[in-house]
Formats: sequence, structure tokens, C-alpha cells
Amino acid sequence: MIHFGAISVEEFLKDYWQKKPLLIRQALPDFISPISPDELAGLSLEEEFESRLVQGSVVDQQWSLTNGPFTEDTFSQLPEQDWTLLVQGVDRFVDEVHDLIQQFDFIPHWRFDDVMISYAAKGGSVGPHFDYYDVFLLQGSGRRRWHIGSKHCQLDNYLTDVPLRIMDTFEAEYVWDVVPGDVLYVPPKVAHHGVSLDDECTTLSFGYRAYSAAELFESINQQSADNHQYYQDPVWESQNTPALIPSSAITQAQTILKINADDFARFVTRLDALDVQLMQHFEAGEFDKEGCYQLHPSCKIAYRLVGEIPKVFINGECFDTPAFDAQSVIQFCNQRRVDATQYPELSITLFKQNLVIIID
Repeated sequence: MIHFGAISVEEFLKDYWQKKPLLIRQALPDFISPISPDELAGLSLEEEFESRLVQGSVVDQQWSLTNGPFTEDTFSQLPEQDWTLLVQGVDRFVDEVHDLIQQFDFIPHWRFDDVMISYAAKGGSVGPHFDYYDVFLLQGSGRRRWHIGSKHCQLDNYLTDVPLRIMDTFEAEYVWDVVPGDVLYVPPKVAHHGVSLDDECTTLSFGYRAYSAAELFESINQQSADNHQYYQDPVWESQNTPALIPSSAITQAQTILKINADDFARFVTRLDALDVQLMQHFEAGEFDKEGCYQLHPSCKIAYRLVGEIPKVFINGECFDTPAFDAQSVIQFCNQRRVDATQYPELSITLFKQNLVIIID
């Protein structure tokens, strides 16, 4: 888990999560990014990756957006500064990036979306903006200056005639310079503007899902009267159970609509279109009865407790577990891995459903 320094994880969950931003100096001391700028550029050449190239600055407000995949010529023709490359879902393909998600398991894993990695030449940014989701911004290499503000975060406060959602009026309340290993937490509806201070700047963005009222209603085939309302998390308890859906989370969802526990579990574990595509093309290979398996990076898993029995949901569907030992199922859900020598029946069931991959 990341190091919070002067505060405890309990204080973060109570006082900061979805409330106010926090800069965590050296949350991962001596951190070395698993992806270099050149490697990130290489990923953006591949069709499997969703990539974007942003050029411009707040000085002239001349912004451009280009979607990948790119070619090597794309990068040879770029200016020396004021551009940013963003690559989405890197955790789905790079194990070292996927492993970093565990550093944030004090937030339930079923709330997690993906890891986006950006590289910015000196002066590069994507402009001041705000989101409706939570994000941890881990500095991978180089230096970045973050401007943070909570004012003017309204939907009508965007520049017109630009291809990005960039705030027209932005007022910074904090200005922080970050170096590798620093983590900036930004809650929903807090504006942030990061500018690269050198030519080595990479940032890993650990994003969490924002559940709108419209999505929740759509999940049970109903219509919402207020599409701008969003699910709010309860105060999470610091437990080593990142796959558990506590009753408090379901209660929070029910402040928006009368959704039952199973429907909520299906909703939070459903795959987006890209992950559906990745799972359709995945083939597990041959089963090794002495192997250790982990859930495919695209898979989403969660469970809720019915008494002491876990009811498990994977990729939007209920996963039948009564035949398996309850503790072994809970352990698998929270660790996302299972040893076939210890739990052969569970392993072979997951393998046959093409949900796990073998690991060393």
C-alpha cells in the first residue's frame, strides 16, 4: 500500500476520499516507472491501445486533439514542447502496471476503472479541467506542476470551439510540484491542471468509476429524471477485502434508486466495450493442475456476503460458488489469484470459463 506519511489510511478515507485533494509526498519511495516515454510511444502505435495526442497550451489557447494509433512519423513531426501523449488501459496489457493497482486496494477494487499513462514534453498539458470520478496521479518520471482549484467547476465553464473539455475560467488554490513517487489524489469536481516541467514527464493515472444516475437506472431498464446525480461512496473501512461490496455501498446506491443488492453487484462488475472485446479474443491455453492462476486483467470481480457465504459476481454475472469452500472463494476474490494445487476445482472452473491466466 502507498505510504500516507503524516496521516493514516483511515484519516484519508474519512476526511479526503471524495471530499478534498491531497498531495502525498513519496507515497512510493524510490519509484521507477515500469513504462518509459519511448515505450509509451511504442504502445500508441498499436491498434489495441486507445491513445490520444494533445497539443496546445493555456498561453495561446490553441488546442488540437488527434486519436491514435499513431506512426513513428507522427512523433518525428511534433514540436519540441507543448504536447502530451495519453494511452488508456495500460494495466490491461502490462503486468508491472497492473500490479501497481494493489497499492490502492484500500479503495475497493470493483470501484477501479483503469490506468492511463501520459507523457508530456516540456510545457505539455491537457488544460485545466474537472472530472466526475476520483483519480490518483502517480508521478512516474520527470517533474510536473499541478494547479488545483475547486471553484468554477460548472458544465457551462468550458471553452467553445476546442476539441477538449478545457475550463474557460480557472482559479488555482494550490500549486504543487511533484517528482517520481509522489501521488496526488483528486476527488470528483475538483479542477486540476498539470504542466510538464521537463522532457521526462510521465504520469500514471489510477482512475475510478463514476456511477451516474442515468447509468444506474439504465442497468435495471428504467429512466432517470436527474442525469447529473452521481453515486457517492460510503466511508470505507480499512480492511484487506478489496472485492467486498459492503451493505453500506448498496445503501448509498439506494439513495438514487431502489436497486437490489444483486443488481448493484452486476452493475459494478459489468465490462465496458473494450474489455468485452479483449475477453472475446482471450484464450487461456492448456490447464496446468500445478499452476497458479490470476484473474485476467480485464475481469471485474466482487462479492457480497449472505450471512457468511460469499455471493460472487464476475463481469456482470453471478458466479456459482456453493460447491467451493467459502474462505477459499473470498481469498480468490480479494487476491484475484488461485493456486490449482490447493484449490483444483475452483481453478479448473475458472479456467474453463476463460477467466484466468497462468502465472509463474
